[in-house]
Amino acid sequence: MSTRLSNENDLPDDNFGEGVQTLEKPVVKPKNKRPSLYKVLILNDDYTPMEFVVHVLERYFHKNRDEATSIMLKVHHDGAGVCGVYTYEVAETKVMQVMEFARQHQHPLQCVMERE
Repeated sequence: MSTRLSNENDLPDDNFGEGVQTLEKPVVKPKNKRPSLYKVLILNDDYTPMEFVVHVLERYFHKNRDEATSIMLKVHHDGAGVCGVYTYEVAETKVMQVMEFARQHQHPLQCVMERE
């Protein structure tokens, strides 16, 4: 069943809703949450040469020679050293790259990530 308007007087007037107040919701800006960060660490072992660890730090973590040597010595003396802090995906990629590179060169070097 369809409704038809019989004449112009049946059309709604232009003042429809006059005096009616509409409430508008305030605009709420979404809060962007910062991604979690993860530390990438190299772990000490008794077999991987120190120079190889320095090379890894220079190549994959873009450390200069002095920074790389300092981190390598921290790994050697303390058992682990922080190579950098990254988002999850970047940290995961760096860990995989280092582990693959160490495996290719037959070193047991371990690289891990942990939430900061």
